[in-house]
Formats: sequence, structure tokens, C-alpha cells
Amino acid sequence: IVPLDPRGFKVHSTLPPNEEESLRPFLWRFWIRTPARGRIAVFDRSWYRRVLADRVDRLVKGRQLQQAYEDIRSFERQLADDGTVILKFFLHISKKEQKKRFRKLMKNKATRWRVSAGDLKRHRQYAEYLAATNDMLAETDSEDAPWTIVEAHDRRFATLKVFSTIANALERQLADKPGKGSGEFTPEGTAEKTKTGFSEIFTRSVLDNVDLDRKLTREEYQRKLDDRQERLRELEHEIYGRRVPVVILYEGWDAAGKGGNIRRLVQNLDPRGYEVIPIAAPNDIEKAHHYLWRFWTQLPKAGHIALFDRSWYGRVLVERVEGFCSEAQWKRAYREINEMEQHMVHFGAVIVKFWLHVDKDEQLRRFKQRQKTAAKRWKITAEDWRNREKWDLYKTAIEEMITRTSTPFAPWTVVESNCKWYARVKTLETVIEAIEKRLAEKK
Repeated sequence: IVPLDPRGFKVHSTLPPNEEESLRPFLWRFWIRTPARGRIAVFDRSWYRRVLADRVDRLVKGRQLQQAYEDIRSFERQLADDGTVILKFFLHISKKEQKKRFRKLMKNKATRWRVSAGDLKRHRQYAEYLAATNDMLAETDSEDAPWTIVEAHDRRFATLKVFSTIANALERQLADKPGKGSGEFTPEGTAEKTKTGFSEIFTRSVLDNVDLDRKLTREEYQRKLDDRQERLRELEHEIYGRRVPVVILYEGWDAAGKGGNIRRLVQNLDPRGYEVIPIAAPNDIEKAHHYLWRFWTQLPKAGHIALFDRSWYGRVLVERVEGFCSEAQWKRAYREINEMEQHMVHFGAVIVKFWLHVDKDEQLRRFKQRQKTAAKRWKITAEDWRNREKWDLYKTAIEEMITRTSTPFAPWTVVESNCKWYARVKTLETVIEAIEKRLAEKK
């Protein structure tokens, strides 16, 4: 990397995870370090530590090892689909050559520090590492993220092979752009005017079968609200003690009551144990990364709760309907989102997803009420009215989103929200049930 302009790249040395990193899924610390478009990230060792050092040290085995391979393959494919060029090098030397280099380093006082007790231990485990490496190469070599084995006995030869491989890969990518994974898309209007997937209407109905007449009286609401809030507060302490992360996300129609619902959910919680994360349109820094990057940076530590007021599902809702991403991008997102959520669950997270549903008449009533009420007038915008005009387009996108991303490990809960009291109690009960189930499984 010496010939490169140092302003265009960053080197990351991968050490054992620190305390902060250990409290999150293992890919978190690599996701947050993925480069922006036009930048280069160099990882001195990488996410492959999980299937090498951790495997040899028996920290990962059996199903955990297979999950790690699955997570790594998904991670690399998602980056490649978004336009990232991924180059993976394994520098190979014999055990004899490794021993020779260690001795040389240890003889020099200036370089002795580079050989640790762990290095010497791994040297003794050379055969185990070689077997783990062969499995790693076989499991994770792909067209989008290929491995290059570099014969590294001769340093000059190794340097030349690495440089030529990088140059050839970048030349191919630049020649192909814009191509499969350019990651760029220029909106050409809304989905009504362009080919963004509405040519094939998704007919499977989820929302039409929702009973929006469900209600609670004020007395029932207050009694149940107090009881459920107290129970959730107890569970907040328990998940902290047992280091269970909880992710709760809210999607819903405009004026469905997301804000009020979130306020009642957290009303009795210790604010040190949760964070509410409102999601707006991505800024320039976020646009320069994979669309999931900004959500990875916000994932909670083990034992904490993150509540997303809107979420990564914007990719298959507003971005789809308004034409802010291509058809290929939003269709790809269903799989990417499922993989992201599965990775969180592998780590032990509870994921609760709410769609707050109201009918069109109730939404109109609330819009008009907001216009008449000075304290609420700021909540209604021209964009809300434009979105309402596209109700049927959004409904199609919602139906497909729920069907394609409601999984056994991260199911959707459609919340009947014409009655706000009923909706608030239902979300509390759903969160409580999900946390209690996870805690029972962990015993």
C-alpha cells in the first residue's frame, strides 16, 4: 500500500474483540468499518478470525461454525452486490519458513515484540491451522469474493502477485461499470411511471384480513397498560443481567400512532437501558455506504434495547414506491434483510417487528384532526398527502414485505391501530411475550 495516496485508504488491524465489540454480533465491527464508495479498506486479518483462530481454540464449533460461514458468505455477497470489490489474499508459507522468520524477528530487539506467545502457540498448531484454512478456502471462495493464494516464501514475488491481482480486479470492475453491483441508481420518477416491480402485482393479502374493529375501553386500557409497563420494566433488568439484546422496530401508515405507541412502551423503562432511533432519509455519508450500514452502526449492545422508529424496511417501502432504488436493489433487499436479522438472532437477539395498520378512512380523520389542532399541525406535511394518494402502491409493497420477511426468527406483528389504546397494549404484550420466550430458551 506504500505507493497509494494515504488519503484514499485506511488500514484496520484485527485483534481479538474488545469488550464493546464482544457485546455485539461478530460481523458488527467489520460492517461499521466497510469503506464508503471511492475509498479502500485494508484488513490485516479480518472476519475470518472467526473460522480460523476461534475454531482452532475451540471457541466456535459445530453449528456455530456453519453459521459463521453462512454469515460471512452473506456479508461478502451483499457488499459485492452493492458494488464493492472484495479481494482476499491468503499468504502461505511452510512451517519451517515460519519458524525461521520468528527466530529472525526475536533476535532483533527492535522487532522482538512482533512475536507474541500466541504466535508461538499457533506455530505449534500449524497443522490444525492448515486444516482449518483449507476448509475456510473451500467454504468461502466465490465469484464475487474470490480467494487468491499467495506463495509468500519470496517476498518480492508475493508483493508482485498481490499488486497484479488488485490491479486486474479494479480494471475489470471499472470496465464493467455501471454493472451488476455499481450501487448507484438515479431515480426516474415514482414506481407508477417506471419499471420498479409493479408490473407484477403482489396479490397475496395480509392486511385485508386484519380486524380493525378491535377496541379497549378507557378502564381496560389503563389497567392493562399499567400492568404491562410494570412487567416490561422487570424484563428490562433481566435482559441486562443476562446480556440479551432486544431490537424493536416500528413501521406503519402515516398517522398510525407510532410515536405515541413508542412513548407508552418505554414510559416506565430505565432510559440508560434503551435508545429510540428515529430514521429519516439517509445523509450524504450514509448514502456513500451500503444501505444497511447505517443500521448496523445503531445495533444495541447485549443487554440493551434499541427501538427503531422506521427502519431498514424503507428499502422495500418508500424507496421502492418512490423509485429511489432500482428494481434489482429492492428485490435483493428481502434476502439481505432476512440475513441481517438472522445474524442478530444467531448472536442471541430478540427481534420484534410491528406494522401499525389503520384503514384509509381513519387515516383521513387523523390527518384532518392534525390540521385543526395547533399543537399537532407540524405532524402533517404535503408529503403525507402525496403518500396517501399512493395508498394502493404502498399497500402492495407492504403485503410483499410482510410475506417475504416474516420469518420464524423475526416475525411481523400486524397491530390493529384504529383504536390507539388497543394498539399500545398489544405492542407491549407482544414485546413481553417475545422476551419471555427468549429468556426461557436461554435457561
